[in-house]
Amino acid sequence: MPDLVPFEDVSHFFEDFKHTAWRLETQRGYASDLTSPNWPRFQRGETFGYNPDSPWHVNVREQTTQGKRFERVRLVDQPPTEGQRFLLASGLGNVEAGEDIRNLYRSDAERIGLPDYDFWLFDSRSVVKFVIDNGGTTLGVRVLEDAESVVRACQVRDAAWHHAVPTKEFEAQVPSSV
Repeated sequence: MPDLVPFEDVSHFFEDFKHTAWRLETQRGYASDLTSPNWPRFQRGETFGYNPDSPWHVNVREQTTQGKRFERVRLVDQPPTEGQRFLLASGLGNVEAGEDIRNLYRSDAERIGLPDYDFWLFDSRSVVKFVIDNGGTTLGVRVLEDAESVVRACQVRDAAWHHAVPTKEFEAQVPSSV
């Protein structure tokens, strides 16, 4: 098993990829979201979206302008957790920046056999698998480039993408809690 490395050590993947960066998000909430400047705004029921000064939005815009694709599928419970509602709200800014985010109910993900861990898949070559504790804190990641891990990640991507619903369409289906 590859060593656990800090997430910051793999940040180069988000600029160095040639074609696609694809993410599966499986958690019911992420500790890092609680420290986001948008969390208090979300708690107050405010809306927020694309931020041209956000480093994530800047990079997504730069990469997609070059013809690269940022895509992700988020698993959502029924009803969505507070953390998942936050991701739905904050995801709209990512979509506006150029990321294609889709959502899939957890029950459907379980039915089609998706894993319960988060990962990024870059160019169908490199898997960055998250290690997350029970409190939603990322402890680090493992970079996997062996054929078995990469093929499995590609299969997961294809199945998830086929069944997932684009964020704007999905958000319209989710009842508001405000």
